[in-house]
Amino acid sequence: MRELLELLEHDARRPVSELAALLHRSEYEVEKQIQELEKNKIIMGYNALINWEKYGDNTVTSIIEVNLMPQREVGFDAIAERIYRFDEVRTVYLMSGSFDLLVIIEGKSLQEVANFVATRLATIEGVTATRSHFMLKPYKKDGIIMDDKECDRRLVVSP
Repeated sequence: MRELLELLEHDARRPVSELAALLHRSEYEVEKQIQELEKNKIIMGYNALINWEKYGDNTVTSIIEVNLMPQREVGFDAIAERIYRFDEVRTVYLMSGSFDLLVIIEGKSLQEVANFVATRLATIEGVTATRSHFMLKPYKKDGIIMDDKECDRRLVVSP
């Protein structure tokens, strides 16, 4: 099952027939496994990794360190839930170290992101501090090199 997950994680568009051949299983078995993995929420969804800058869509991505005062009986979970429900929020992680949550948000401008942090995020009860970092350029995302300048060094073979 792990091999199937790894193949899908690398390329979720791979046809079931190809997955079955690589795994030495029938297409039926692979389809059933995928359905089971989706049903059990092991496969949470399928995403395309898009280079929006190359497309011409300029968005601002910010990584925000958030310090919290944990709430009695629910710890950080209730505050994290309030934060991850905002549409601007792309990702939220509970962290160890000098801050509690890592929040990644996207906006149309620096001003929009700064306004979100100041008026919506920092004002949540239990949030004690925020530190914002703006991403300037992605080099690699989710294992994919965003602008691979490495040229093909193989020799051309012709008949």
